[in-house]
Amino acid sequence: MAGFNISRTEEDLFRELTAVLRELKDPRIDPLLTIVRVELSRDLSNCKIYVSSLSGQEKAEQSAKGLRSAEGYIKREVFRKLKMRKVPALHFIADDSIAHSARINEMLHHVQPSVEEEPKEEEQE
Repeated sequence: MAGFNISRTEEDLFRELTAVLRELKDPRIDPLLTIVRVELSRDLSNCKIYVSSLSGQEKAEQSAKGLRSAEGYIKREVFRKLKMRKVPALHFIADDSIAHSARINEMLHHVQPSVEEEPKEEEQE
């Protein structure tokens, strides 16, 4: 039962963090920044927030630094809405999973012919 409560809290944190990130005006934070994943520890004392940017890994790392400096504001805004008993420490981590998945997708398109081309070949026979 505890696992269900933690995963539900992670989803709530994800939703509220996304809303707060849209409001931040720090120039270090990329407007194309996306929260990839939120991991909450079992005792609710630590929260890892993985962020990724469509602008690249360097921009994601710079944005993570900006988010770390705004941690107090983010905590206040998020946990005012969630009303949690224990406020976890937020750890922002730059993640390159979006760029990595885009590279994999590009490689798959080069290996596999497109689906649209296959039916045309069958119709000609």
